[in-house]
Amino acid sequence: MGKTNPGNFFEDFAPGQQIVHATPRTLTEGDAALYTALYGSRFAVQSSASFAMAIGYPEAPLDDLLVFHVVFGKTVPDISLNAVANLGYARGRMGVPVYPGDTLRALSRVIGVKENSNGKTGVVYVNSVGLNQNDEVVVDFIRWVMVQKRDPA
Repeated sequence: MGKTNPGNFFEDFAPGQQIVHATPRTLTEGDAALYTALYGSRFAVQSSASFAMAIGYPEAPLDDLLVFHVVFGKTVPDISLNAVANLGYARGRMGVPVYPGDTLRALSRVIGVKENSNGKTGVVYVNSVGLNQNDEVVVDFIRWVMVQKRDPA
């Protein structure tokens, strides 16, 4: 059984290309609870509403890595569905805090492509950005992915 979405291959990417990833996602308190149950809490500001409010937040924001993972996941069907390997990440920056009820969407811009010497794959460099419902940046990162070519010839 094949994939219903074949994804993009190396030949489908070009420097400067803008990709709007499908289906924004509203994060809930349930997402936060499940994420904390699976991975544990790491930081006081995301773990304690009273601590968060004491330092100026209106409530405890969602874990930054949960936010990153949701935005990253939105990019997979368009960027790395045909990945051989995720090779690296750089310049990860968290923006405004994300709270339960916020809706996140993802955009990516191709910042480079390089065919590999084997002729079967290439590396795609993208800058992905997660935005909330107010178009404020919640996360901004670069990653590079080795992607299969559709036709190695």
